[in-house]
Amino acid sequence: MPTRLTRREFAVPAAAAAAMALSPALFAQTPAPPITRAIPSSGERLPAVGLGTAAVFDTDDAATRQKASAVIKALVADSGSLIDTASSYGDAERVIGEVTAAAGLRARLFIASKLEAPDESELQRSLARLQTGKLDLLQLHNVDDPQQSLARFRDWKAQGVCRYIGVTSTSHGDFPAIEAVLTREKPDFVQIDYSLDDREAERRVLPVAAQMKAAVLTALPFGRGRLFRAVRGKALPDWASGFSRSWGQFFIKYLLGDPRVTAVIPGTDSAAHMVDNLGAMRGALPDAEQRRRMVQFVEAL
Repeated sequence: MPTRLTRREFAVPAAAAAAMALSPALFAQTPAPPITRAIPSSGERLPAVGLGTAAVFDTDDAATRQKASAVIKALVADSGSLIDTASSYGDAERVIGEVTAAAGLRARLFIASKLEAPDESELQRSLARLQTGKLDLLQLHNVDDPQQSLARFRDWKAQGVCRYIGVTSTSHGDFPAIEAVLTREKPDFVQIDYSLDDREAERRVLPVAAQMKAAVLTALPFGRGRLFRAVRGKALPDWASGFSRSWGQFFIKYLLGDPRVTAVIPGTDSAAHMVDNLGAMRGALPDAEQRRRMVQFVEAL
């Protein structure tokens, strides 16, 4: 699920430093508690912003490991825990495994990974690369068959290999298959792409997920970088200042304004962007009228 972000042009660290210089008392205040959402099948609460790893940690080299270490430490330091990866994301599983083992962070993380098929050897490779004996969430990736069975995944869950199972797709052409599998197999989670400028999942998958009591992870919340490109050079509107401090938070908070969304998982290899993303799970969320205004704003760009 490559994001191809152009967000680096926004200079988040400089903006934050300038804001702090202007109002240090504001930043000295105790931060609001993080927003968490319940996983419907268990009631366990999950921090509402996590980390996606596609196309950011796919190379196992010193530079990537250094970035991953900084990002994951920032995630944990600011009350986050969810990391989403996949067996098909290059070396991302290996990088995450190395970094979390070296820092002793596994117990503080909710690690989700994906398999391309219900294959034992692929599962064992993922566990070995992640340096863990158990996944928090195991997902079947890119489901495109409405008759897809999750029996093998349920077996693994019963064996204690994973705590939850799920299905994923970021292709709108696969949404009918996702809806059918959700309805018949009733997995704990579903992961789809969903952004302020691409709301097909809002109309199609989220109602079914709510009916089947499946937790929802939303990938590609910045529309593969389209949203940042659309607002380049533009100031955050005054009417959004009550719930967002940055464009990244603006885009994420639109999604969190939908109570059917359990967690948003933007990908990044920047610790500064990770901190900014996590800021979206604190403070006020836009209400229904504000969300309508956000849609109108983006559609007018």
